[in-house]
Amino acid sequence: MRLWLFLRIWSALWHLGLPVVVAYLWWRGRKDPLYARHLGERFGRHAPADPGAVWVHAVSLGELRSAVPLIHALLDRGERIVTSHFTPAGRREAERVFAAEIATGRVRPVWVPLETSWAYARFFRAFRPKLGLVMEIEIWPRMILAARKAGVPLYLCNAQYPSDSMARDARLGIRPALMRLCAGALVKSDLQAQRFASVGVTTIHVTGELRFDQPIPQDHLAAAGRLRPGLGPRRVIAFASVTEPEEELFIAAAQELLSVRTPPVILFIPRAPERFDAVAQRLAAKGVLFDRRSTRFDRSFAQRSEAPMDVLLGDSLGEMYFYLAMADRVVVGGGFQPKGSHNIIEPLALKKPVLVGPQIQTIEYPAAEAIAAGVCRQTSAERLVADVLGWPDPAPEAITAFTAAHSGATTRTLRALEPLLTSR
Repeated sequence: MRLWLFLRIWSALWHLGLPVVVAYLWWRGRKDPLYARHLGERFGRHAPADPGAVWVHAVSLGELRSAVPLIHALLDRGERIVTSHFTPAGRREAERVFAAEIATGRVRPVWVPLETSWAYARFFRAFRPKLGLVMEIEIWPRMILAARKAGVPLYLCNAQYPSDSMARDARLGIRPALMRLCAGALVKSDLQAQRFASVGVTTIHVTGELRFDQPIPQDHLAAAGRLRPGLGPRRVIAFASVTEPEEELFIAAAQELLSVRTPPVILFIPRAPERFDAVAQRLAAKGVLFDRRSTRFDRSFAQRSEAPMDVLLGDSLGEMYFYLAMADRVVVGGGFQPKGSHNIIEPLALKKPVLVGPQIQTIEYPAAEAIAAGVCRQTSAERLVADVLGWPDPAPEAITAFTAAHSGATTRTLRALEPLLTSR
C-alpha cells in the first residue's frame, strides 16, 4: 500500500512538473545547447529500431565511463547497444567513444525518457531491448515498472548500496521495494551483495568494479609526458573533481601549499564545467598566479603559452587522465562535503597516490580496501595540507598490485549475463 501510494504521488508530481522540467532543459540549453536538442526523445519518441539490443542506462559522464569496457565487450560478441543518458556529458562521451559503432548502427545514444509510464512505453516499443543494465544505483520507479511491463529484465549493474542510503531507506522502504522489482543486481563486492540481499534482492552476482577495466587514453598520457617537463622540477598536486561546496577549501589549501619553501604546482580541476569561469574569477580575486588549460594548450595539447603560473585550471571535459598523468599525487574531491567522494580508480590506474575526504560512502568500495592497502589516505579539511605535504608515497608496485587484484569485472559481468544474452 505504501508503494502504491508513493507511485500515485510520484506520477502526479511528474505530470504536474513537466512544464518545469522542459523549462529547466531550455534554461540549461542556453549554456549547453545539447540539453535542448532531441527533445522528443525525452518523451520516448524514437524512430523504430531492430529489436534485441542491450540497453545500457548511464545517466552521466561517470556512469558512461564505467560502462565503456562492458559495452566494448558486448560489441565484441556481436551485440547491438542502446545507451540512454540524462546529461550532455554522458551523451557526448558515448558519441565520442563509440563514434565508429554509431556510424555503423551498432550503438545508438539517446536521452532517457522522463519519468512517466507513457514515455517509457514509447521507448520500449521503439527499441524492444533484450535486457537493460542500469549503471550504479539509479532507482527510477517508472523505469523499473515499465521494464517489467515490457518483459525486459532490468539489472542494477556495477551496483553499490551506500550505508547512508540504507539508513534513509530503512524509514520508508520505498527504494528497497523498487529494487526487489528489478531482475537482479551485479554488485561491486561481497559487502554490497550482503546489503542488497538484506533488503530482499534475490538474484545477486558479485562482479567487481568495472572502472578498474576502463581503457586509458594513450594520447592523454603521451601529451602529459611531453608537457610535464614544462612545469619545472616542482612537485605537481592535482585537486581533481572539485565540487562547488569544496572550492573555497581547495583554493585556501592551494594558497597554503604555495606558501611553503618549495611550493608545488597545483592542478585545479572542477567537477562541473559551469564552474570553470567562477573558479577562475575566485583564483584571480585571491591573487593566485594561474593559467587555464584552454589558454595554455590548444585542443591537440600543443603549448601556446609559457606564462609563469602556480595553478593550472583544468577547464576541459574528458581529459582527466591528462591532468592525472602530470600529477605526483591526487586529492579527489567530493569527500569534503556530505554528498560523498568521487572516483579514485583513475589516479590509482596511473599509479598515483590518492587522498580522499571523510565522506567516502559513495565509493565505499574500493576506497576502504585502498585505504587498508596503504595506497589511499583518508584525511580531513583540517589535515588536508599537512597530509598532502607529509604523507609518504606508497610504492608504485603496491598500487599496481592493488589495481591488478581488483580488475576483471567485465569478464565476470559477461559471465553473469551469458544466459540472458544467449537465450533471448
